Amino acid sequence: GNQQKVVLAKWLAIKPRVLILDEPTRGVDIGGKAEIYHIINQLACDGVAVIMISSELPEVLSMSDRILVMHEGRIAAEVDAATATQESIMHAATGGC
Repeated sequence: GNQQKVVLAKWLAIKPRVLILDEPTRGVDIGGKAEIYHIINQLACDGVAVIMISSELPEVLSMSDRILVMHEGRIAAEVDAATATQESIMHAATGGC
């Protein structure tokens, strides 16, 4: 958790307008995840565009406004986070099978 927060702090020092986060909470305990989520939410409130790549569906559902689902390297679906479910995301991610 501390390693991710240090890396995030370094990138935030340059005041980005867009931030791409790839699995930002992988291997982080629950307390560390909450801190990282708080930072991400604050950035979004401050107008920073945040693109988060995550394989943790609860994380995707709780942190996203819009969800793009990939299947075999292509966008398979665009889902509004307000109506998305784990089932709808997995359906798109597995090619609709």
